[in-house]
Amino acid sequence: MTDTKKAASKSKRKVTIELHIPSQLGWERTAMDTAASVAKRMGFPSDRIEDIKTAVSEAATNAIEHGNQQDSKQKVLIVLVPEGESLEISVQDQSTTPFVTPPQPDAVPSMADRLAGISNTRGWGMFLIRSLVDEVEFSSTSEGNQVRMVIHLEP
Repeated sequence: MTDTKKAASKSKRKVTIELHIPSQLGWERTAMDTAASVAKRMGFPSDRIEDIKTAVSEAATNAIEHGNQQDSKQKVLIVLVPEGESLEISVQDQSTTPFVTPPQPDAVPSMADRLAGISNTRGWGMFLIRSLVDEVEFSSTSEGNQVRMVIHLEP
């Protein structure tokens, strides 16, 4: 392979940022800050960066609390892939218990029910994530549960 072809091949490789955080509350802020830094570098406006920070914080907190049960021996993996006009962010826990079926995209938690004490506080994180990113997928494998989010520079 010529030097020109090698250089072209290297320039086409995806940039991937991987972050492994302990399953302890508070570390989700590191994931949030890393995602914000990548988004800022890509040119996202400040309001979209705030959306990204909130979505990443919710996904990482869920992975820490519900997936890994705050077991500090288990890690949460955050993978960021900035590509063109989109930022893909995956958050994966190490849980052997699959996701409880996520709420449907049009399911909106009821604040009135919550205030009346008829529903619990759970379910808001997935709702927030869905409302803040352009694409989201929830999946479970033998290696853990994963939330894959995609945010486009131009919605």
